[in-house]
Amino acid sequence: MHPFVRDLITEWRRLEMPFEGQTIVVAVSGGADSVSLLLGMHDLQKRAKLTNRLVAAHFNHQLRDGESDADEEFVRGLTAQLGVELATGRGGMMAEGNLEQNARRARYTFLRKTAENLDAFAVLTGHTVNDQAETVLMNLVRGSGPDGLSGMKTVRQLADEHSGQPAASEKLPFANTLLVRPLLTWAKRIDTEAFCRDGSVEYRYDTMNEDTAFKRVRIRKILLPLLEDMNPNIIETLANTASLMQKIVDGSFTGNSLSRDRGALDLKELRTVPDADRAREIRQWLELCRGNTRQLQLKHIEAIERLAVSPKSGRIVELPGGKVVKSAGRLIYEENKVEN
Repeated sequence: MHPFVRDLITEWRRLEMPFEGQTIVVAVSGGADSVSLLLGMHDLQKRAKLTNRLVAAHFNHQLRDGESDADEEFVRGLTAQLGVELATGRGGMMAEGNLEQNARRARYTFLRKTAENLDAFAVLTGHTVNDQAETVLMNLVRGSGPDGLSGMKTVRQLADEHSGQPAASEKLPFANTLLVRPLLTWAKRIDTEAFCRDGSVEYRYDTMNEDTAFKRVRIRKILLPLLEDMNPNIIETLANTASLMQKIVDGSFTGNSLSRDRGALDLKELRTVPDADRAREIRQWLELCRGNTRQLQLKHIEAIERLAVSPKSGRIVELPGGKVVKSAGRLIYEENKVEN
């Protein structure tokens, strides 16, 4: 099994997605990200690891003349080769307003209708770690608050992507369908491109991805490379920031749920805190102990979470400038001693 496929099924399990008895729609543009997702899901199906019905869905925006039609023909040929069902849609975009937003609105309208017609459990999209990083930066530039900085969610209701404002009494036919992004937390663009090459699949490239008139392209082509000069891991850093912000935004944290002191945190109390709140509790405790949260990364917070809830995670987590030790039913923060 290719490592990409192995990581995909691992994420599928982590997300507690069904392995049988459901219809799954895979949105396929023809680019490396969505094609790799389709190839990975099809590989799992071939290996009988997954027996859900797979249906590819391609929307032709008709924005690039012959290129758009060539994308559609590519997806038709690929799905025919794989033996995967295909649903297609075309045009239907508003002529006025923001082109990117209109294209997205038309695409999701098509995906919702496809999911409704097929009574699909979920629609899958090929968003990657790179897309998450770009989304965080876009929202930061806009001046977004915590919701925007939390980026895209791995799983959400497809109804949340509804382009209109339905009346409270209106029952959306796709209300129970999920929008799932199985590559979002682990696959980078370089991984999707490599998986396609390993499978000898010549994916399509959208020339609009070179047009710096679009804000996302400017972020991808200009801003991110500048940030990478200062932090070579900026893609992962931004994606990790989104993950941490999601834990904060999704939780019901009040900031007063635990009785802390400056050096210790009671494990019994910490384990009663909901998962979504625990990371923020730990982060605020560390800020109390250290005086700040500088140099602390998501990996440090997650390691302390594992230390708190798992009997197999050891007893020490090393941090920049100190460590957290599990002892006598408590987490204890200790600063590193400086040798004179």
